[in-house]
Order: sequence, then structure tokens, then C-alpha cells
Amino acid sequence: MEYILFLRGINVGGKHKVVMAELRQDLSQLGLDSVKSYINSGNLYFVSNLTEDALETLLEEYFNSHYDFPIAFALLSGPAFQAEMDNQPNWWQENLARRDVLFFSRRVNRQEVEASLASMSLGNEEVFLGQRAVFWGKRDEADYLKTAYHKQLGKQAYYSEVTIRNAKTCDKMLTFLQHTQE
Repeated sequence: MEYILFLRGINVGGKHKVVMAELRQDLSQLGLDSVKSYINSGNLYFVSNLTEDALETLLEEYFNSHYDFPIAFALLSGPAFQAEMDNQPNWWQENLARRDVLFFSRRVNRQEVEASLASMSLGNEEVFLGQRAVFWGKRDEADYLKTAYHKQLGKQAYYSEVTIRNAKTCDKMLTFLQHTQE
């Protein structure tokens, strides 16, 4: 089975350094196959015969034993990631100032995310809740500091279990899946 793995909060401002070449090698030594990464912010693709539960346990144990800081992550099977990308809202393809996807770990209660999003005053923002991701579009860059994305999202209890990727990164990760199917 193919998997997409997004790490949260690594290699930001010189903190929580994770060297992607070393991580790819370590993951290969753990038995994961065809490990690939995209840029330096913890976007990984791999193949494994393990279940998602077994992989989450393996990855948690690995990160806890190899790094002196916590690494939260979102792990999605290839079909789950593909389904999220296939079910994106129509407005996702519009010319927006920003397009981000917030992937959350399986520990996050989807109903909690749904309730918190419903309580936010969105203004000129667009939000769509998928199964394990929130598509978030900002129409105007000038108003960014006033957005719910900027002012309210970080205050949510589940925020520490969310990892954010822009549309370009999601598209690149999708190509990893699509190239293996050719």
C-alpha cells in the first residue's frame, strides 16, 4: 500500500531539525519501501505492507527514540490522500491569494474540527472539511492578519495535531502516487 506522511513543525526557523536524506534512509531501514521526500518540511511518500495502525505505532516509536522534540504527523494511505484531493471543493481551483490544506492525525475528532470551523467567523475565507483534511482558501492577502485562519485556528485544542501544506505541495505529493500507477 502507498502512504503519504506529513510531519508537523520540523525545519522551521532552524528549529526541530530533521535531515530528509537521513530520515529517508532510516525509514527504509525500518522496512518502508520506495521512500521519497519533497522539499525540507517533512513531506514523504512510501510503500509498506503494514496496516495504518501498525505504521503509526512504528513511526511514533521511531520519532520518539530518534529526536529530542515531539513530531506530530498525519499519515494517509494513498487511496485516502487521493480521495481527499479528488473531493476538493470547486472554489479550490479559483484564483485565491492562499490555498492551504490542513491534514489532521487520526487522534483528532472530526466532529470537533467541524464544530470549531462552524463557530468561526470566516469573512472572505473559504473552508471545506474532508475526511482527514480541511481545505482553506483565503481570497485577499491584504486581510490575512484578520482571518480566522490567522487569528482563531491556532487556538483550537486540536491544532497541535494539524499539519498544514500549500496547494503546490499537495499537488506534488499527488504526482508521487500517480507516477507509481503508470
